Amino acid sequence: MEKGWFLTIEGGEGAGKTTLIEGVAQALRAQGRSVMMTREPGGIPIAEQIRNVILDKTNTAMDARTEALLYAAARRQHLVEKVHPALARGEVVICDRFVDSSLAYQGYARGLGIEEVWSINQFAIEGSMPNLTIWMDISAEAGLARINSTAGREINRLDLESMAFHEKVREGYRRLMAADPNRIVRVDAEQTPENVLKDVLAIINKRF
Repeated sequence: MEKGWFLTIEGGEGAGKTTLIEGVAQALRAQGRSVMMTREPGGIPIAEQIRNVILDKTNTAMDARTEALLYAAARRQHLVEKVHPALARGEVVICDRFVDSSLAYQGYARGLGIEEVWSINQFAIEGSMPNLTIWMDISAEAGLARINSTAGREINRLDLESMAFHEKVREGYRRLMAADPNRIVRVDAEQTPENVLKDVLAIINKRF
């Protein structure tokens, strides 16, 4: 029986997920909690290798269904090798992206269908869902502007998608939140990082 707490952070490109995760982890550790930070796709060697394939800018011929299957494969390995053991130890797991990313990006924005992509991921996750998901909501324009102004940030294949694609991703997240409002909570990611962190910690403290 898993004793820990599973928190996922979602959002479009440039939403500030990394900064938020570091702030949340620091705050929870100050409360005496054991925290593990991780990311998708990645977090372990096999999933990081899959990540390199997915995000490689030269893989422009990748089929949308191939992309969805690769994400699900990385997710499965990451869960069984890293997330589940940490939860069994009673840790708080904070994950940068999880299944909602596949539903918003491949299911909605790529047009594969949210239900179709969900069926792929049901096989991968076997019912393992977060206790809480924070959706960092930011406009496509603002998010991409942040990416382009951040020195040293790696530009990956998804960053190069059209503005229309990123707008669809945002709409995908909006639909997911409407379908599961108890798990997914929206936070305005266009605020300052300090205010975003304050809002998110207030939400987390209510849920614990």
